[in-house]
Amino acid sequence: MIRLLFGRLVQAALVALMVGLLTFVMTRFLPGDLAYRIAAGRYGYDIVDSAAAAKVAAELSINQPALVALGQWMFDLVRFEFGTSLISGQPVWEEVSTQLGHTLKLAAVAILLSLLIGPPLGILAGLRPGGLLDRSLILISTGMRALPQFVVGLGIIIIFSLTLGLFPVAGHDHPGHLVLPALTLALGLAAVSNRVARDAMRSVSETAFYTFGRTKGLSEWEVFRGHGLRNVAVPIITYLGVQFVYLIEGVVVVETLFAWPGIGHALVHAIFGRDVPMIQGAAFIMGLLFVALNALVDALCHLIDPRERRT
Repeated sequence: MIRLLFGRLVQAALVALMVGLLTFVMTRFLPGDLAYRIAAGRYGYDIVDSAAAAKVAAELSINQPALVALGQWMFDLVRFEFGTSLISGQPVWEEVSTQLGHTLKLAAVAILLSLLIGPPLGILAGLRPGGLLDRSLILISTGMRALPQFVVGLGIIIIFSLTLGLFPVAGHDHPGHLVLPALTLALGLAAVSNRVARDAMRSVSETAFYTFGRTKGLSEWEVFRGHGLRNVAVPIITYLGVQFVYLIEGVVVVETLFAWPGIGHALVHAIFGRDVPMIQGAAFIMGLLFVALNALVDALCHLIDPRERRT
């Protein structure tokens, strides 16, 4: 376990370095006048002019050499000092920490919904491979994975909000605002997790120890609880690490679509406004979040599977 955690700490340091370098380079190559876009974000596009852009450029030292700016950014990154937002003037760390809380809430509900939808259906399909449920899930899962997330989100809005009127389209003040964006993410996650659970259940049900449990006269539930549950849980939990990539990518689209005030929504607005410190801070936190979640998955697999501990 110590070796696993140490490896993840090294990975987190490498991710921090690469995210810092890549975000700095990409923000430098964004099209348009950086000072003008920042001034427009501050004062509005209707009243901004070249004088305001020149004032912003002088205030923020935008025209300083790239190597000097990169060195300052990396020095601040080591101290976990992300600077202040160029648009709002607030510390980036304060804004990102608030937005991260909303994103984690959305992600937690989405993962919970996906675990309630995908694995149970996959386990039932794996117990009867080739059956009606198994064939139906293949068709549904393929369709859900083929559709972009914004298309799935629009479909959910049309059905549950505009047609049925069950949930609001956008906002974050009421628990009902969380349902549609979480369901959009959960359906994409469940589309694959049910196939992982199905294949795992089929493999476990064909093993000698599982068959022997049936020959002892145990009921199907007792065999599954005693011999199948933990064996099926290991690949499902392992796949959560892959799902986190989909989840972190998905929050950018889903939060923007449903106006959910998370870190993905803030990142999109920061890119449009050329808010470089905000872009760098949000990307940095999302990269470290991915490493931390994968470390959690590895730790859970280490605790569930005794073969991992013996290895």
